[in-house]
Amino acid sequence: MNTKRAIFLDRDGVINDTIDRGENCFVQGKKVRWTAPWTYSEFHLKQGVTDALDAFHEMGYLVILVTNQPDITYGTMTREDHGRIMAEVRQLPLDDIFVCEHGRDDGCECKKPKPGMLFDAAKKWGIDLAQSFMVGDTKSDASAGRAAGCKVVMVNDENNNNLDADFKVSSLQEVQELIED
Repeated sequence: MNTKRAIFLDRDGVINDTIDRGENCFVQGKKVRWTAPWTYSEFHLKQGVTDALDAFHEMGYLVILVTNQPDITYGTMTREDHGRIMAEVRQLPLDDIFVCEHGRDDGCECKKPKPGMLFDAAKKWGIDLAQSFMVGDTKSDASAGRAAGCKVVMVNDENNNNLDADFKVSSLQEVQELIED
């Protein structure tokens, strides 16, 4: 029986800042403005992340990162920069990290908006998905969380105000307050 609860977190836009590439940026033929950091020098954790993750643990939740990272596949990031960024991420108080490096046309089951990473984590850790939260900042995060049966929390920014979520917050600290209520 699955009895553990988890807080699943997206990486870019949730635990670290995204990068504004401007109006004329295209990746694999798709126009994008805000992206993950493509170099180690662009990677900056959001304020209070470690404290929030520690608080989630104190509340009895597993804290698991589930992140799409296709930039090596797309050629916008080197494997070295990806490795350096992920080395920083691994220093955070996370129980596990699930990464999908597939591109949008690869058809994998792990890339959000599909719920594969959440299902894999639930199986590995014995997680009750209905008692868990998916915290993200994009439609694909919300879709993956819903498909897995989690409550969906959106970290608001100027690009996602219209996205449907169970809860909307401005920071991970607000997620903590939400869960405590």
